[in-house]
Amino acid sequence: MYEIIDGKQLASTLRLKIAADANRFKEEYGRQIGLAVVLVGEDPASQIYVRNKIRACEEVGINSFSYYLPKDSTQNALEELIKELAADDAVDGILVQLPLPGHLDADGALKLIPVEKDVDGFSENNIGRLAMNRDCLVACTPNAVMKMLESKNVQTRGKKAVVVGRSNIVGRPMALLLLNADATVTVCHSKTADLKKECLEADILVAAIGKAKFITADMVKQGATVIDVGMDRDENGKLCGDVDFENVKEKCSYITPVPGGVGPTTITMLMYNTCVAAYRRKNL
Repeated sequence: MYEIIDGKQLASTLRLKIAADANRFKEEYGRQIGLAVVLVGEDPASQIYVRNKIRACEEVGINSFSYYLPKDSTQNALEELIKELAADDAVDGILVQLPLPGHLDADGALKLIPVEKDVDGFSENNIGRLAMNRDCLVACTPNAVMKMLESKNVQTRGKKAVVVGRSNIVGRPMALLLLNADATVTVCHSKTADLKKECLEADILVAAIGKAKFITADMVKQGATVIDVGMDRDENGKLCGDVDFENVKEKCSYITPVPGGVGPTTITMLMYNTCVAAYRRKNL
């Protein structure tokens, strides 16, 4: 019998502690923790994400600074804004909402975010420290997955973990986190020779490939834990994940739904990272 890992419930629990930490920071240092969010253009999905992040800030007592640039903004305009935020002591974390319009250089812009304010955990420094199993700000989605596994006491030590997807945002840091947690990790992608065979060996299967209902029941080992990072639309336009949830769930010990799974916990980990960044900046 499978059990659903409820991301909304977990997020709610985690946010209570984050709110307490944010309130303690305000009492100790006389100001709110600050998160700056930069959105370029009018991508509907990005606008929704940004609204959700602002709402989460309000819930936990973090001051959110929102900056909206037109889609035809120049690279220089974006970079000058990031430099201003980097120098602003009231800003503890900087998040540039991706994807950026095609004419902008995302890597060039992100490199201007100081490592201590990199609450997305995307900088080369933070990824490098993660690869070396050192303390760092960890990318929010992979960190959310680890929190979800911990919430159900899913054992990683000695277990076979398979990550489907190798993006810098999810797949690669996810594999590093699982490796640091003593799992034996395989990363699969579009060039993997026998994807089904690899997935069937997974005690923990993380789907982050961006294809609706791509992971089917015949790809999942009986009793596996399945974490669905995907956010897709099915043939009827309904929100779904990378996993064919209805057919896969009966084979699982634990499984995350879409929506209501990894998503709410990911935004919560952004709040967590912002708190961590604020305290670290005060203790440098």
